[in-house]
Amino acid sequence: MQSKKIGLALVVSLVLMLGISMCVAVEKPSGEPTAYMLTDGLNGATGAGSTIGPGGALYITEGAAGKISRVDPVTGEVTTFASGLPQGNTAIGIGGAMDVAFIGETAYALVTLVSSDVGGNDTVGIYRVDDPDSFTVIADIGAFSIQNPPNTTPDVETGVQYALEAFRDGFLVTDGHHNRVLWVTLGGEVSELLAFGNTVPTGLAVSDNTIYMAEAGLIPHEPKDGKILSFEPNSLTPTEVATGASLLVDVEFGRGRTLYGLSQGDWNEVGPGSPADPETGALVEVNGDGKFTVVMDGLNMPSSFEFIGNSAYVVTLVGEIWVIDNVSNQLFGASQ
Repeated sequence: MQSKKIGLALVVSLVLMLGISMCVAVEKPSGEPTAYMLTDGLNGATGAGSTIGPGGALYITEGAAGKISRVDPVTGEVTTFASGLPQGNTAIGIGGAMDVAFIGETAYALVTLVSSDVGGNDTVGIYRVDDPDSFTVIADIGAFSIQNPPNTTPDVETGVQYALEAFRDGFLVTDGHHNRVLWVTLGGEVSELLAFGNTVPTGLAVSDNTIYMAEAGLIPHEPKDGKILSFEPNSLTPTEVATGASLLVDVEFGRGRTLYGLSQGDWNEVGPGSPADPETGALVEVNGDGKFTVVMDGLNMPSSFEFIGNSAYVVTLVGEIWVIDNVSNQLFGASQ
C-alpha cells in the first residue's frame, strides 16, 4: 500500500456519503442500552467534533458552516455559540472546524484543511473564541507541519488534524494524515509529541497523566487495525489497550472509568477515500482482555461522542446527535 493512500485514510472516516439517516435501536428489556435521536439538522458534513462545556452542555463543531453550536443535552435545543470560523471544503468533504475544547470558560477550535495547499486562504491551527463572532489564532499548526514534515511524504503539507484535547494548560492534537500527536502551548508553540506509522490517529481522551488515543487503521481498515493506545508524556512508549473495532474515530471514559471507543463501521472497499458502509458504526466497550464488546450498533457515520452520566451522546456526520442510555450495566462488564 502506498503511503499517500494510507496517509489519507482519515478522509475515509470523515467523508459524508448519501444514505438513510437512521440509527435503529433494537427493543431491549429495561436497563439495557437503548438509543434515541436527540436532535438533527446540524451541518457536520466536513467536521463534527464535540465536548462537554460550560453548564454541562454539548458543544459541537459544524465544519461546513464554520461554527460551534451549543446543544442542550436534555431538550436537544440547538443555539449558535460562535460563528465565522473558516468553513470546510465541501468539494473534498472534510475540513474547517474539526473539534472544540475548553480551558476554563474559554473555547478553542481546531481548524484544518483551509490553507493555500488545498485551495484555501486561512490558517490551519487552533483558534481561540473571543466572542460569538471573533477569533484569535493562537497556534499556526499548518506552518509547523510544513516546516517539520512527517517521515512519510504527505499529500497535504499542512496535515489533516482531527482531535483537540485540553491537557496541562495546553493542547494535544492528533494529525491523522501525518500520523502523529502534537503538543501545543497556549503561547502558540507547537512540537511533535509522538509519531506513528501509517495508523491514522484520531480521537483522544485523558485520565490523570495518561493519554488515550484511537487509531482508525490503514486501508483496508480491518478490525484488527482499529486500536486504542495509551502513553504518558514522560514515557512515550505506546501500550495497546484494546483492538478489534474497524475505523475507530474516538475514545472516551464512561461511568466507573470504563473506556469506550467509537467505530465508524465496515469499510465499503470502493477505494481510497471511500467511507464505511452506512449504519455499520458502533459504540464499543473495552474489555479486560484487550478486546471490545459492542454496546450499540447500527450507528450512521458517527464522528465523536461524549458521556453525561450513564448516557453516551454520539455525534454523526449526517448532522444528528443520538443518545444511548444505560450504557454501563452488568451485561457489558462495566466498572462500578
